[in-house]
Amino acid sequence: MLQPKKTKYRKAFRGRIRGSASRGADIAYGEFGLKATSFGRVNSREIEAARKKITYMTKRAGIYWIRIFPHKPVTKKPVGVKMGGGKGALDSYVAVVKPGTILFELGGVSEEIAKEAFRKAGHKLSVQTTFVAK
Repeated sequence: MLQPKKTKYRKAFRGRIRGSASRGADIAYGEFGLKATSFGRVNSREIEAARKKITYMTKRAGIYWIRIFPHKPVTKKPVGVKMGGGKGALDSYVAVVKPGTILFELGGVSEEIAKEAFRKAGHKLSVQTTFVAK
């Protein structure tokens, strides 16, 4: 499971996701990409599930790049705990995603394989995605 080695603060504010991605919005390494078309927070478990699906669909041919990393800590209170009593314990890490962000990239495979791999990987993510080619 992806998570940062070290963080400056253990717990973070929730924040707001506004605007579209200016950084990380172009294909930089591979020939094909999976681009986010909606706002969202992608969990480290979702990233891992999508990564596994991509490697399975490509039969480990070619090379892939993960362009997002879950830096933001998310807290959660236990079930049945009343309001108050401070912020909850650390639950997971998420990557904040804006529309236009390239999530994954693929190279060294045919367009049909890449398209199918990204279609299936997109089902694992909590943001809407689309296939893009260089």
